[in-house]
Amino acid sequence: MKDLAPRSPAADANRVWRIAVLEDDAQLREGIILPGLRYFGFEAVGAGTAAELYRSLLGQRFDMAVLDIGVPDEDGLSVLKHLRDVSRLGIVMLTANTGTDEHLEALTRGADAFLLKPVNMEILAATLHNVGRRLAAMSSAQPAPEGLGKWRMDTDDWCLVEPGGKILPLTAPERCILRVLIDARGEPVTREQLISALTSDIYEFDPHRLEMMVFRLRKKAHEAAGVPLPLLTSRGQGYFLAIDA
Repeated sequence: MKDLAPRSPAADANRVWRIAVLEDDAQLREGIILPGLRYFGFEAVGAGTAAELYRSLLGQRFDMAVLDIGVPDEDGLSVLKHLRDVSRLGIVMLTANTGTDEHLEALTRGADAFLLKPVNMEILAATLHNVGRRLAAMSSAQPAPEGLGKWRMDTDDWCLVEPGGKILPLTAPERCILRVLIDARGEPVTREQLISALTSDIYEFDPHRLEMMVFRLRKKAHEAAGVPLPLLTSRGQGYFLAIDA
């Protein structure tokens, strides 16, 4: 996966911020938000689903994301949590809901800003520039951590190497799970597929065991590396691993 940490600030004030936009309304996304952002000097790439957004993040590098809360395949707040867990992207949330619950939850989960739809493009652009200035100040104040995409398998896949080079020995089930996810190259893998790789008798395998294995693997990696392993849940599908194969 490409490094999701913001790029280091450029020497001049004319840097172009790269924005990923998650909005399932194609007319709004392609007809208003993307051209509007480009008009205000941003590079913008759109996605209609969370899965499409994740694939874009695997292949490209972005500074910020604009996320609609109401997308069909995954709740925007869940996408926010995933991105906040594995990146330092600036994140601006959009919603048509005027209630306070979503607003508070988005900010609690780490959103940098929250705007109501229909969004005024000038306000969105000003908000993104303001978030960008904060990101640049943070990047110049402290070294950026090792980027994502540097987790890798080693020693015939019996070890997971974290971004700083620390080696994590794997159990046979952990090795199996990671190998299947890496081979999927960022695409979601169903729980059934993972269970089939773990056992020859899928009907005797308790699905909760898989959930516990994933939980322990995430915990083990985080405790060893100090940063989360980007092993993410794809709602209604299974899991995917947001690192380069």
